[in-house]
Amino acid sequence: MSILVDVQGLKKYFKTSKGYLHAVDDVSFTIIKGKTLGVVGESGCGKTTLGRVIIRLLEPTSGRVLYNGEDIFLRENLSLRKDMQIIFQDPFSSLNPRMTVGEIITEPMLVHRLYQSVQEMENRLMQLMETVGLDARFVNSYPHELDGGRRQRIGIARALSLNPEFIVCDEPVSALDVSIQAQILNLLQDLQDANNLTYLFITHDLSVVRHISNDILVMYLGKVVEKSETEDLFTNPLHPYTKALLDSIPEPTTKKTRKRKIISGEITSPINPRPGCRFAPRCIYSKPICFSENVTLEEVLPNHFVACFFVREINNFI
Repeated sequence: MSILVDVQGLKKYFKTSKGYLHAVDDVSFTIIKGKTLGVVGESGCGKTTLGRVIIRLLEPTSGRVLYNGEDIFLRENLSLRKDMQIIFQDPFSSLNPRMTVGEIITEPMLVHRLYQSVQEMENRLMQLMETVGLDARFVNSYPHELDGGRRQRIGIARALSLNPEFIVCDEPVSALDVSIQAQILNLLQDLQDANNLTYLFITHDLSVVRHISNDILVMYLGKVVEKSETEDLFTNPLHPYTKALLDSIPEPTTKKTRKRKIISGEITSPINPRPGCRFAPRCIYSKPICFSENVTLEEVLPNHFVACFFVREINNFI
């Protein structure tokens, strides 16, 4: 197994009137080629910013992203688009309302001059539409004439048009009905198997991320608090925040089968945050050290990383 994406100490700060907002703060991880890394966390934790910085829709404050061993921030941006693409969350606002389905999907091919003739490009267009499940009769339709599921299929076809190896999926099913969600998720998995694609899958839906991901990264206010293989995270969560996050998954029953742990306390401001664990004000296990010293991600079990001073004490293992 080879590493396709290697993120090292990535930071992205936004300047505000009150100081710098730490949207992504010293994040590091790797993604194996052909695999899916899920990124979860509540709204505002920095998931989308992380994905956009990795493919250079946003420039980083500091840090490196190595793609096949090459630092992408030292690479010419246009050539990067052939290898790294994104599927946006909103399938309507991410599409140009003045362009037809065919024009939207073929635009990247025209920019990068992939084909020598119009016929070759049109053949590729029809192939892509068939691949993502769009009927050829929609080729001259406009986005507003189609439903959310078909719009998202347009976005997927556009992302595939340059034959990328790596795709950031930024909550690609959150705006869709549940039945359509399943279709899009199955389509993404089929495309991954057929083309050996690598995904960074961003979502707040834990059921979705469990279905599609090989590994999961849990973020809280710009920091990674836990990372492990998918099933290990769901069966043996170690960080207090991850435990609370998994405990929030609704149960399809009218009977209470477990006592839920409710997170209380004030959320730390991401603007010029003080040293210490950012989850500490809401953590029932926090101690003075949690408010004064920064905690680093540590491998506490094989391929299971946690950022918590008292993870062993909390989980009763040495």
